[in-house]
Amino acid sequence: MTAQTSEAAGLGSSLENMTGTVARHVADTSFEAFDPGTVARAKIRIIDALGNIAAGHRAQGNDALVDLARRWGGAQESRVLVHGIRLPAHNAAMVNAVMMRSYDFEPIGAEYEDQTQSAAHISGTTVPVALAVAERQRSSGRDLLTALILGDDLTSRLAAASGFDVYSGQDNTGTVNGLGGTAVAAKLMGLDADQIRNALGIAVNQLSGTVANIFDQTLAFKLPIAFAARNSIVSAELAQAGFTGPADAIAGPHGFLDMYCSSPAPEMVTRRLGHAFYADCVIKPWASCRASHPSLDACVRLATENPLNVEEIEEILIHVTPRTLKGFVGQPFVIGDCPEVSGAFSIRFTAATALMYRTVRPEHLTLEHMQDPRLQRLLDKIRLVDSLPPAESLTAEVELRLRDGSVLRTRTDVPKGDIYASPMSEAEILDKYHANAQFGGRILRRNAEEAVRLIQRLEELDTLEPLIKLFTPDLQH
Repeated sequence: MTAQTSEAAGLGSSLENMTGTVARHVADTSFEAFDPGTVARAKIRIIDALGNIAAGHRAQGNDALVDLARRWGGAQESRVLVHGIRLPAHNAAMVNAVMMRSYDFEPIGAEYEDQTQSAAHISGTTVPVALAVAERQRSSGRDLLTALILGDDLTSRLAAASGFDVYSGQDNTGTVNGLGGTAVAAKLMGLDADQIRNALGIAVNQLSGTVANIFDQTLAFKLPIAFAARNSIVSAELAQAGFTGPADAIAGPHGFLDMYCSSPAPEMVTRRLGHAFYADCVIKPWASCRASHPSLDACVRLATENPLNVEEIEEILIHVTPRTLKGFVGQPFVIGDCPEVSGAFSIRFTAATALMYRTVRPEHLTLEHMQDPRLQRLLDKIRLVDSLPPAESLTAEVELRLRDGSVLRTRTDVPKGDIYASPMSEAEILDKYHANAQFGGRILRRNAEEAVRLIQRLEELDTLEPLIKLFTPDLQH
């Protein structure tokens, strides 16, 4: 149904409501609207994303997913990175998103005004969607950046407006990401404002995700972000084919804010729309849930600043909030059926690993490390204490009591990675990227380096083909 026919039916112009306003903004905004800092940040998220995909192909269950996607077959539109197989764009985006999410190492933190944040993992959907659709559409680098920045901005605004609570039961990687990813796909496909409104309306029929995946430590934890990627492209394709959706899928009756949000703030979606562009604002230094980062940071600091022999530690006290202790990261560490998930979402495991290696990376989310007797001895010494005020959700204090009677203490107020409060340096981000590529074992170092150079001048590229080739082993030279 077009805007004209909607008005004739007595519904008013479909572009006069909030979803229509957003759709027109996405359709009309060009690359020239972005300041250099916004563009530079988008490039960093792409670099970080590619590193995580390069590592993520090794994660549990992912080979089976690739085999399944290959069996599904279909039009050879876009490539699964690292593996090189061609699939329909929506399935390629889904597989790439699963790989990117696998070690919980991708960008996070939906930014809003005054550098505030909402819990979110936006880039794990939007970057795979952008890469898959841009490859199929033969889009330029400038087109990709435009669509990605607009989709990330919408997703951040929706995350902020939703009032999302990570312990509410839902997983917003499968809700807000589905709408933001749809904006990315629709922009790259050249949909007009009314088609974009319809695409968002179709997407709202496919939003889902439960945090039970994480509490129960299952491989399904990485599916909501990937289903959102797949459904985003399908929604845009259906709208392009002529399907219509609800008039106001974001703010209307039975729309996203009504159906999925207990205390929404709709005005946050459109405030300063087109004047400020938000996105993930944390590049993770550690391969684990952000809720474990405060204590992990503290342990890295203690191990780095002191000549520490972990065998001399008698007791490890980790002070957190009561809510953190009751949440999924506060659970006792058990290797379980999905070791990578168990490790990434455990304060105890990540703290012990940090004391041993001064970092937590994908190579530590392995059975080999988890079965190390030294790790087991440290785990037995850890005690979590719910002594911090409830408001200090990203704070932790760690005490190490040593055999000689001395006590080492430190506190983390802002964990590393926040681009405003505690940023990683460019060198640290690139070190993470190359370490991920090396861990993955399929992307040559010189290709990874060339990919960075291409991304740094992405707006100059007429096509994404040179970048895609660098992350496709059978095309590497």
